[in-house]
Amino acid sequence: MINIKKLRDEIDAVENALATRGYALDKDLFINLEKERKVLQVEVESLQSERKSLSNEFGKLKSQGKETDELKVNIDKINNKLKDKDSTLQTILEKINIFLLDIPNIPHESTPIGLNQDNNVVIKKYGDNLSTNSVDHLDITSNIDTELAAKLSGSRFSVLKGDIAKLQRALISFMLDTAIKNGYEEYYVPFMANKDSLTGTGQLPKFEEDLFKTTENLYLIPTAEVPLTNIHRDSLIDQNKLPIKLTSHTPCFRSEAGSYGRDTKGLIRQHQFEKIELVEVVEAKNSMDALNGLLNNAEEILQLLELPYQVVELCTGDIGFSACKTFDIEVWMPSQNTYREISSCSNFSDFQARRANIKIKTHSGKDLAHTINGSALAVGRTLIAILENKYDGSKEITLPQALKPYIENLTISI
Repeated sequence: MINIKKLRDEIDAVENALATRGYALDKDLFINLEKERKVLQVEVESLQSERKSLSNEFGKLKSQGKETDELKVNIDKINNKLKDKDSTLQTILEKINIFLLDIPNIPHESTPIGLNQDNNVVIKKYGDNLSTNSVDHLDITSNIDTELAAKLSGSRFSVLKGDIAKLQRALISFMLDTAIKNGYEEYYVPFMANKDSLTGTGQLPKFEEDLFKTTENLYLIPTAEVPLTNIHRDSLIDQNKLPIKLTSHTPCFRSEAGSYGRDTKGLIRQHQFEKIELVEVVEAKNSMDALNGLLNNAEEILQLLELPYQVVELCTGDIGFSACKTFDIEVWMPSQNTYREISSCSNFSDFQARRANIKIKTHSGKDLAHTINGSALAVGRTLIAILENKYDGSKEITLPQALKPYIENLTISI
């Protein structure tokens, strides 16, 4: 959630900044709501002051044994007026809150301006695209079974078997251990989250259609970012305990509403997939350095796995709802002759912290925290990249040396 004070004091600047990401701020609605709020707030405060004055007078008369009936009637009238005015004020405040919850984060000044992915900027390439393979991962191995998954669940699921299932398990352990080596504390978290948690990180209320909702008013998590960030919801964190660095492996569940017909084949876009998430809670002055550090941590996984990739700086029109700045890491997929996103690393500034009430106790008072997160990495897409980049037409694939501690044999059958 953006700072309402900034909206009140600099509404034109906020409107212009949000326009760069394709969001049309309803400035007139906010101005009108604010006018109503100010009038009602003055009336409520005036009635409260009048009631306090009359209550003090009532107490004095009562203590002197004097008549108070008329005064009590006046106090009751004021209480009734106050109740009505305060109820109307609360309704206006709720409308303002709903208005604020719909507004995306203001892009950081360093985020390139552009309306869509065509305006993103490639800032780094790593490794050579040496593979001449044009065979899709589903044709490379029969151990990724989407037909069996369709029988068990439906479309956009997969069953992994044999060496491919072992490879997935090895990748998860490798990614978690690398995160721990880089200072992240591992958590095992619930795979369902409540409304407050998803509101805190920005998925609700705006993106409910992208979520799977259960019968208990819980939601299957779209990413471990949700529970990891909300560990510190409604918390006052001592400045000396920062930075806080958290990691978790979870399945991620997404309805993929509106994406039908896109990437429906194989492991690219699924309703359920595995991911290792990195989350940091930091001071505002350190958040951009933290984002760069987290990005390096995610890149390290691909470097150790000897996979070619590029880093893309997203433009204002392509960053996520809660982000002010984002770098995507895209791994080379030989069969598609293109790079595909495998991690998105974002700085949310104080946007999530304001929604989730995450504050830092400093020497001078309390400040809102900044939150950072990214994937290190999406496991399924990493698995695909290994298969496609290492495939040479034989019935076996030799895995990267980095996986040696995690899998019995670096040569797996496909």
